[in-house]
Parts: sequence; C-alpha cells; structure tokens
Amino acid sequence: MIDLSSSRVLVTGGAGFIGSALVWELNRRGCHNVIIADFLETSEKWRNLVPLRYDDYLEADTLLPALERGDLGRFDLILHMGACSATTERDAAYLVRNNYEYTKSLARHALEKGTRFVYASSAATYGDGTHGMHDTEEDLHVLRPLNMYGYSKQMFDLYAVRREWIDQIVGLKFFNIYGPNEDHKGDMRSLVNKAYSQVMETGRIKLFRSYRPEFVDGGQQRDFLYVKDAVNMALHLATHPTANGIFNIGSGEARTWIELANALFAAMDRTPEIEFIEMPESLRAKYQYFTQADIGRLRGTGYAEPVTSLSNAVSDYVRSYLVSDKRLGDEEGVRRA
Repeated sequence: MIDLSSSRVLVTGGAGFIGSALVWELNRRGCHNVIIADFLETSEKWRNLVPLRYDDYLEADTLLPALERGDLGRFDLILHMGACSATTERDAAYLVRNNYEYTKSLARHALEKGTRFVYASSAATYGDGTHGMHDTEEDLHVLRPLNMYGYSKQMFDLYAVRREWIDQIVGLKFFNIYGPNEDHKGDMRSLVNKAYSQVMETGRIKLFRSYRPEFVDGGQQRDFLYVKDAVNMALHLATHPTANGIFNIGSGEARTWIELANALFAAMDRTPEIEFIEMPESLRAKYQYFTQADIGRLRGTGYAEPVTSLSNAVSDYVRSYLVSDKRLGDEEGVRRA
C-alpha cells in the first residue's frame, strides 16, 4: 500500500472540480508534495487552489515537455484528471488531442518510470446503457457512447486494453459527481449547483421533461455521488497497487431528478416547487435516461466505506459550501494540516 504522506504526486486538472478535491484530500492525509498542472485561462477555478497546499503549479501545455526533459523529477503517483469534460463539445479533433493523445503520452511516461497511474474515464462511455454498466474490460468494445466526449474517454480505455496497460494502471468511470469546487464548470455544473442559484432567484427548480413514456417528467434516473466519496474511492484504488483495471465510481444507486431536487429544497428549508421545461432538440438523442454504477468490483478491492446518503450529501454541500461560497480547504482543520 502506498503511503501518501511520503509520496510525491502529480495531479493534472488539479484546479478543476475533482482534481482540486483530490488535492484537498491529499492535504488532509498529510501529503503536500504535490505538483498541479491545469489550464487556468479566464475561469474562476483558480479560487479552488487558494486554500490548498502544493509544491508547484504549471500550465498543462508545458507538462509533457517538462517531463520529457526530466525537469520535474520522478513521481510516485500521477492522478490524471485533466480533460475537456463538456458533453456538448463538438470539436472532435480537439477532444482527441486533449483527452486521448494527452492521456496516452502521460500513461506511457508513467509506465516507463514505474509511477502509479490513475486516470479519469467516464460513465458517458456507457451510452444509453443498452449494454449494461459493468466495469469489465472484456465488455468495452460493445459500448456505444452518445457524445464525442464519452467516445474520447472510450478511445483511451480501449487503447489501454489493446496495449495491455490496463493491468498496470487504474481507470475511473465517474458517474454524476457533485459537490464543492464545481462553480467554474458553467453548463456542466451539477443540478445541485445550478438549482441552488435558481431557487435563490426564483424559488423554483427547472427540470427537463421526459421524452420516453417509461419515464415521467423528472423521473429520469442517475447515479449521483458526492465528490468527497468520489475522491475517497479514487485514492483507495491509487494506494492499492494490486487494484488495477477500470472501476465504476458511483453510489451504486439510481435516483430521480425529482429526488435530487427535493433533497436540495430540504437542505434550503424551502417548499418544493418544480417547473418542467422542454429539452433542447440537440440533446434529446444524446440524453442518458438511466445510469447506475455496479460498484462490486470496487468493493472487491477492500473498499468498505459507506456512501454518503443523497440527503446528507446535498445538505453538507449546501450548508457548508454554497451558502457561504466556500471551497474545499477553507475548513480550519485543513489549513492547519
């Protein structure tokens, strides 16, 4: 088992949502020898970095050349969370370069240096779920992602299997992750984040209508997972060198959008008021109506922590972060770590 407190760690996408949450949890576990790579650009995600402890930061387009030159030395662990995560991104060439080619280069470097490599895949690779949502490598080729983002993740999953890398690295198929540090994600923010603002402004939440008869409006189901649980699962796999392959990172339970909305209203001490709106035509053919992670493989590695309930997680997110506009790491205990 890897001792994080004495490890040197590279986190790509470390200013982003899940990446910054990983740095926060690394700090909580006594790991401060962290290098962060990201594209800060003009977004506000730099705010996620402010409370965190890390050794250095560099822009992601300088990372691979610096690694090739040996400027950064050797890492014990690479947590590769950096990617374009917009499911609506239509520039396929950009997604191939940024999500696929970059991951190939970083994984090759890690394997050559004997560095533990953990990367973000996505539940978007499962498409409409027709072929199930089981995280077994032998089923990868039958999956049919519904958007180019999902396919860019699928491309590397398949490449890692073909090159027989998958038995030496860890892929994380994140489901619907929500929680603090996602403010900068725009339209890709979770419903909890977007709906909180809606309720504050209008008193109501807008949800998409259903266009399939087996799902009532708001009855579409997703596997929602609090980001604090997601990073605990990720670091469990990262620190267990025999736990290799692709793993679902979810709660293992499908909940409706209405249930999520009601949990938000409860956390805000508001009476539920939901308005159903038309889904844009461009999204209807690419919309996932049901996702649910089979986390048996994760559990099989010895991960025994309970998953935070939807109501408790939404309450913590709203009351500890959204109300006060805090980031992970603003907690007094983390600053003293």
